[in-house]
Amino acid sequence: MTVSRLALSAFRCWRLLLPCTLLLLMPTPVLAWNAAGHRLVASIAWENLDARARSVAAGLLRDHPDYVRWRDRAGADESGRLAFIEASTWPDDIRSDNRFYSAGIDAPTPLLPGFPDMERHRDWHYVNRPLDGTPAIHAQRNRESVSGMLEQQLVALGKVLSALGAPRSTRVYALPWMIHLVGDAHQPLHTSIRLDAQGHWDRLGNGVMVINPFNPRKPSSTLHAYWDDLPGPPWLRGERLDAAGRALTAAYPAAPADPARSKPGLWIEESWHLARQSAYPPDDEFVPTLSAAFHENAKEIARRRIAEAGYRLADLLNELLGEP
Repeated sequence: MTVSRLALSAFRCWRLLLPCTLLLLMPTPVLAWNAAGHRLVASIAWENLDARARSVAAGLLRDHPDYVRWRDRAGADESGRLAFIEASTWPDDIRSDNRFYSAGIDAPTPLLPGFPDMERHRDWHYVNRPLDGTPAIHAQRNRESVSGMLEQQLVALGKVLSALGAPRSTRVYALPWMIHLVGDAHQPLHTSIRLDAQGHWDRLGNGVMVINPFNPRKPSSTLHAYWDDLPGPPWLRGERLDAAGRALTAAYPAAPADPARSKPGLWIEESWHLARQSAYPPDDEFVPTLSAAFHENAKEIARRRIAEAGYRLADLLNELLGEP
């Protein structure tokens, strides 16, 4: 082999290895659906709330310490709809907010008025379930590999929101988390982990790099980030967001009798099965290139899950906040 061919071969290997090398050097945040995905869930939910649930939700959000921030970003409206949509991303927004801290990583920050606590609660966003069906108690190699409190927190937040005798500040704090976490529970890679060829957990797909020829803005990313971005560009707002929401509800109408209507455990079970069946590309390459067939199927799953999350969030809030 000539020197030039050797150089070309080395370059190709490096091109494939570079994303993985960078991955090892970067933190691996666990997000679920990007901002567009969470706003779409909230937008669909708002359209399906009953009058009382809308009124209670709008009142709670107006009392939130960050309400003015949401209003400044999205604009004020009498109904509370825009604040409801903006609040959907708040639990992700605080990851880069210096007022808050991550337990075990940062020193605690001062408690500010209106907040029950200032912790970012990163482990509320997910629950790790091994895709091979291994019971978590046997699969756990360290305390960080099989963890996550998504299901427990959805149940706990529901109890807070439905408790009219609870301090108002705790109900105000709970609502943005509920709006957000219902969306998280419908993202397949927020409910699962898989062992790689070396026997390491893949951290909700954050340990898997893929080449994505269908996104010129992000031609390579983790598999988790690929799924997060499927709902659309993160800056989606306004009429474009509304049009996307209308398209989703037209394509995926609400089920007249949804067995998983307000049952977080069933949402997570559905997501786990989807992750097992459809979330990972074939393992025929070290850094797989996503095929058109895989991408189209993933888009269909993501769109359907966004719509289901919106309907189910509305059902849940109608039950917790709506007509007695």
